Amino acid sequence: MPSRSPLPPSPPPVEIRTWPDRGALLRDRALVLGELVRMFIGPGRLGILWMWAGIAALGWSVVGSAFLMFEDAYDPLGVVPGVICLAIGAAVLVPAAVLMAVGLARDLRVHRLLMEWGGLDRDPEGDRALRRPRASLAWLLMSFPLCATGLFCCVAVPATARAGQETYGLVAWLMGLGFIAWVTGLTGLIKAFAHRRWVLRVLAGVPAEPLIAVDG
Repeated sequence: MPSRSPLPPSPPPVEIRTWPDRGALLRDRALVLGELVRMFIGPGRLGILWMWAGIAALGWSVVGSAFLMFEDAYDPLGVVPGVICLAIGAAVLVPAAVLMAVGLARDLRVHRLLMEWGGLDRDPEGDRALRRPRASLAWLLMSFPLCATGLFCCVAVPATARAGQETYGLVAWLMGLGFIAWVTGLTGLIKAFAHRRWVLRVLAGVPAEPLIAVDG
């Protein structure tokens, strides 16, 4: 989920602000908030999140294949294909997981900037374009089924193992895929609710703490 677009700086402290009038402040505020909203809840962000999640799932699928190979191996030579698959899967999974984490950290910074710039002033008429109800609804509708499916896999699959219906390698593979789906869906849900709360509380002028806590 990383992006090449640099993040705007935080608004300057009150004592060193140089806007000549309120109109200039509102214009800069609208420009920065428009870019931040695009970075946080834009449709491309959802595609990037799912892309990295899909790559991570692909990597874990290769790792899961290695687990199954280890279970089926009858001699030391039989584990060689599994070791190869394990190395390939890790080479795909680890970078995707790292980039997802980097993207999540960036989202936290973007949300903090949204809180800071949104709190500078109020502009009810100009802020209408920042509400993006369709975008947040799309995040919600696309993330909830993925989150629920992933959570179901994480809970239901171990039960099949205890019942002796699945091998441990297959259970690990399915639970890993379920965990990736759950994390991806949960991320989308949190972002959808965070944006909606920002719209209702910050743009409406009601003081509120950020939904996503950020230190620093």
